[in-house]
Amino acid sequence: MIQLKYIWTPPVNCFVVYILKNCGSLILKFSWRLGGTPCFLQQRAVKSSPLRTTPLRLAASRKYGSFSPGLCGFGPYGQPCGIQWTSTIMPQPRMMLVVTGDDFGYCPRRNQGIVESFQAGGISNVSLLVNASAAKEAADLAKRHNIPMGLHANLSEGVPVCPSLQQASTLVNQRGFFHGKMGFRQALERGQLSMKQVEVELRAQVRLFRELTGHLPHHMDGHQHVHVLPEVREVFAQVLSDLKITYTRVPVEPGLHSCPAVPEHLHAFYTEVEKDALDSIPVFTRYGIRWPDVYLGLTTMGQNMSVPNLQRALSHALAAGPSSRTTCSSASGSHPPVVTAELMVHPGYPSHPQEGGCGEGPDDFSQSADRQHELSVLRDPSLLALYNQERVQLCAFKDI
Repeated sequence: MIQLKYIWTPPVNCFVVYILKNCGSLILKFSWRLGGTPCFLQQRAVKSSPLRTTPLRLAASRKYGSFSPGLCGFGPYGQPCGIQWTSTIMPQPRMMLVVTGDDFGYCPRRNQGIVESFQAGGISNVSLLVNASAAKEAADLAKRHNIPMGLHANLSEGVPVCPSLQQASTLVNQRGFFHGKMGFRQALERGQLSMKQVEVELRAQVRLFRELTGHLPHHMDGHQHVHVLPEVREVFAQVLSDLKITYTRVPVEPGLHSCPAVPEHLHAFYTEVEKDALDSIPVFTRYGIRWPDVYLGLTTMGQNMSVPNLQRALSHALAAGPSSRTTCSSASGSHPPVVTAELMVHPGYPSHPQEGGCGEGPDDFSQSADRQHELSVLRDPSLLALYNQERVQLCAFKDI
């Protein structure tokens, strides 16, 4: 145990941390968000003297930290509510896990659930649908709560962002909506989609993301995995490379084919997604795009999400280990390399029948109890305890 004393300095928004006991080669870093929302306790091995004093800014990196909601004991508006407290040092993590709440902006009740999940420590990152009905509200919430956010590029649900593509384009049907999850794939197979129009729409969505948030996406993936489809993946990779968006998602999940909980019809779809994702790897590599070592989330969606199922998924991820892409860069001294992973989740509250969506109303999954079920599991204290037990550190894409 280490005793830490902090001094509140409003003018510069920082802590001065005094390490009162000799802690070897450890310096603790802290960051927080106002309003009593979760705090992060960070640690990184560095050369240090037995007693070291370090001023630390608000936006400290979360790499090699332990996520502990409410740990620092803040009252309302971030005011410290004590002078001294005690913390346990977490050893180097075995896994850096990005838990991404997809479909941010879909509807107000989705936004509410995602923010609650972030505040409870259940997710560490979100992916925004810029053509969704509550995208502006979602972007404002992300700013208010300092939620790391990327772009959930959408080519399959709702209405295009680019005005010139909303009528008489290959991307929409006669009603002016995207072709849908399966309809988009069928149109692609028939050669009916213009890749130039795909590129125009992707760039328009990035521009709108920047208008809403004030920055480029930290990462970019595809709603319903459209970004790994043939032809689309080449255009997608070109856009990311041009805009220097370095991270994406490659949905290849270890343990997928041995999971008994996935229904047969979904298993067939996931197998196709996996094949497309594997074929995307050379394309993304050629354009210098990165992704975590392991992807999780197909086997733990909706009612399939539970703490035991998440534990199973994490075990598969840890067994898979770091990829050769990251082993060299992540290994440090005598420490084994850390596995990086992304867990895709969909927390929220059920949408009202006439509220939400991307222009044509909410889908069935959005209105089901599955979203709230995921929210409940992600906030379960036993899941947060599992992360600590397995030395899994929650983080955002910008931290890996």
